[in-house]
Amino acid sequence: MRIVFAGTPEVAVPSLDRLVAAGFTVVGVLTRPDAPVGRKRVLTPSPVAARAEALGLPVVKAARITPDVVSTLAGWAPDAAAIVAYGGIVPPAALAVPAHGWVNLHFSLLPAWRGAAPLQYSVIHGDDVVGASTFRLEEGLDTGPVYGTLALTPGPEATSGGLLSELATSGAELLVQTLSGIDEGRLEPRPQAGEPTFAPKLTLEDGRLDWVLPAVALHRRARGVTPEPGAWTMLDGQRFKLEPPRLRPDVEGIPPGRLAWAGKAVLVGTGTHALELTRVQPAGKKMMLAADWARGAGEIEGTVLG
Repeated sequence: MRIVFAGTPEVAVPSLDRLVAAGFTVVGVLTRPDAPVGRKRVLTPSPVAARAEALGLPVVKAARITPDVVSTLAGWAPDAAAIVAYGGIVPPAALAVPAHGWVNLHFSLLPAWRGAAPLQYSVIHGDDVVGASTFRLEEGLDTGPVYGTLALTPGPEATSGGLLSELATSGAELLVQTLSGIDEGRLEPRPQAGEPTFAPKLTLEDGRLDWVLPAVALHRRARGVTPEPGAWTMLDGQRFKLEPPRLRPDVEGIPPGRLAWAGKAVLVGTGTHALELTRVQPAGKKMMLAADWARGAGEIEGTVLG
């Protein structure tokens, strides 16, 4: 089976590797253009581009799928296209190129969390089960019929980044199984059933913690926005980044946002019980243990975040 692969970030690389290892003929790779990376803003190929080039595969870098890109895709004569986090819209002309269409690996149990940030929203909303789906891409936003799914139960401290890494590997296997089933004529997609929910791209502001909210809601949000866009609050007029805190249901009575010592632990009050800060990053410094920061900052009792 001749496959075009479309993807951009690191999370898409396991799928590309698995398709090649499974014996599919990957005739070409579509990815986003090189982007500036790091403080020096060095133009750097996407992880998928770098991996495709290492594998000796033809690569097209495009922010938009223009008529010229469609012409290139058609020239590769694919039987199907696999897409994992490409980061752009696939227009009808491109959708029509492969006889078996485009198969999208999406990191939610559709129709839950259609959109750009499905795992982040799953964690923020405290879903008991997360997962991935393969579906036939169509013009609507993640609306196409589903070929297959996989599910897992997140741990109590799971972050969206950790879950994404896990599902990138298991999802790659699901993608291979889906394309194999299509190739062998034994797999047909099923229409999505149920009320959809939506997961638009998160902004920096989505990572800001509002300490008047319940501790459980703050714990979920911090884990959901880790590593991107990252959890943060304000301290002395500057952004104060933090890794997900721990729940401390044994401590109540600290006002929202106020810091306090509890033995060697640094606690912060919320709308319910306390949270324990784990690692923090003051403006202009590196991430460090919260207790180390607090000892260096002097008297923190009474300091209010937010």
